[in-house]
Amino acid sequence: MYPFAEGCFAPKNGWYVAAFANEVGEKLLPRTILNQPVVLYRKLDGEAVAVGGRCPHRHFPLGESTREGDQIVCGYHGISFGADGRCMRIPSQDKVPGSYAIPSYPLVEHGVWLFIWMGDADKADPGLLPPLEKIGFTIPRLKVRPIAFHEIACRYQLLNDNLLDLSHLSFLHSASSGGTQDAETPEELSQGEGVLRSRRHILDQPPPAFLAEFYSGIPSRVDRISGMDFYLPGFHAGISEIRHPQGGEEAAGKPIHQARIFHAVTPSTPGRTYYWFASGNPNDAITDIVRENVKQVIAEDIFASEEIEKMLQLLGEYPRELMIKTDEGAVRARRLLQQMMDAERA
Repeated sequence: MYPFAEGCFAPKNGWYVAAFANEVGEKLLPRTILNQPVVLYRKLDGEAVAVGGRCPHRHFPLGESTREGDQIVCGYHGISFGADGRCMRIPSQDKVPGSYAIPSYPLVEHGVWLFIWMGDADKADPGLLPPLEKIGFTIPRLKVRPIAFHEIACRYQLLNDNLLDLSHLSFLHSASSGGTQDAETPEELSQGEGVLRSRRHILDQPPPAFLAEFYSGIPSRVDRISGMDFYLPGFHAGISEIRHPQGGEEAAGKPIHQARIFHAVTPSTPGRTYYWFASGNPNDAITDIVRENVKQVIAEDIFASEEIEKMLQLLGEYPRELMIKTDEGAVRARRLLQQMMDAERA
């Protein structure tokens, strides 16, 4: 499935965001992840769990069922399942066959997210999660808050591609972001175990207008660092830092403002994708501005991704691409994801 090899959609053996942690409570929350129905909820002790969302009897959606304690009771025939997936009761018979069960998926609460592992459960190593310290989640002055959640009508790699080439900020988001510095500034790429990093050092440019609302003594020119760390298979940790420009002044290089932006991209079905946006800022006032301003930016990304999906449907499965220099990050990421899928198939 474009842009991957035939028969490949998305890796299974990897941590994907299933929800913001505050989305999940006592109420059953149905999701479709990697083309599989899933139900999320918190047990009576507060632990979040994820189980299969299909009753094996007549395929009734368990997300549309009810709870009794920590058990899900199918809304069709009353068959109940525990948080570990085991069938606990079949009202119409005394014996519960050992084969009667639903999947139970590893689920880890990490930062403000719940990460799920849809592949081989014995490979679900929490050590493979994006490290909170490295993504900037633990920076003392920053408070990370959930901002937005959307279900988007496109394949998940289109959103990964979008986040892996930030040169589009200057054009797709010209009305909301403005400027051409992101497209014109060279990108520096580096790679680690399970992560692909991008940095742009945008030097000696006018400061963003919002800075004057929160900081005094803003210089007329600033240096800006823009970056994104992609933790395969679908988590992007963005970096935004503004500093006094390098030069002869005493404050040269000192930080003025720093923020972190987090994007989680999770494949729902081959044609639909879940997307979560969170942001870490020095105070709630800036977060409120981000919450309002990002609405247009996200809407523009959704528009582009859904329009590209429509074009792919029109052109067929594997249209030819003419690559440009800024595609290097996306191409590297595609290759790494393909390697994950090849390993699973092998």
